[in-house]
Amino acid sequence: MCSRMQELVLHAGHEHPNLIWVLVPSLLTFIAGLGIGTFSERTREWIHSQTEPSSE
Repeated sequence: MCSRMQELVLHAGHEHPNLIWVLVPSLLTFIAGLGIGTFSERTREWIHSQTEPSSE
């Protein structure tokens, strides 16, 4: 008979056969979020400078 803690470990998914298909997209999404957060101000300034009419 399994204890409650053993059931939790069994259902945590660490031995899931397709765990790589869960971890890889999660990791890529996390890295993309870090990149967007890091460069968001620079990107926003670049987009606004492209859409504003030039003052020539």
